[in-house]
Amino acid sequence: MTKSKAPMAQQIAEAAGAFEQQRTGQRPKSVTVVVCEQTLVITLQDALTPAERALSQHAEGAAQVQEFHRQLFANSCGPLREEIQRITGVAVREATAEAEAASGTVVQVFTTGTIVQVFLLAGSMRADTWSGAIPNDP
Repeated sequence: MTKSKAPMAQQIAEAAGAFEQQRTGQRPKSVTVVVCEQTLVITLQDALTPAERALSQHAEGAAQVQEFHRQLFANSCGPLREEIQRITGVAVREATAEAEAASGTVVQVFTTGTIVQVFLLAGSMRADTWSGAIPNDP
């Protein structure tokens, strides 16, 4: 199998979008991939169906949609994990997903035992306005 010349992030984004469409029948509006050391975060914008969005207008329905997407991802993420390993050459040890029902966003996180806090911003930022990681000072 030959490797694509596209950047890894683009390959993973394409794989995640196709995976979501195959799994749910809903293609996300856009897919963002971010890697920091051993953590890969995939954000699928507008990934919920119209019915899921309607259900999510109330707290109880939103909780049902979130739990549905957690379980669906947990039970079907094997092929996406394998595709990420094929693209990156690195095995995936852990994976989880969270649906933010109000915005229709689904976040998939693949980690190696780290704690991940994901904040979905209300608007976009230019990537060149921030950079770097906070060093671990004792």
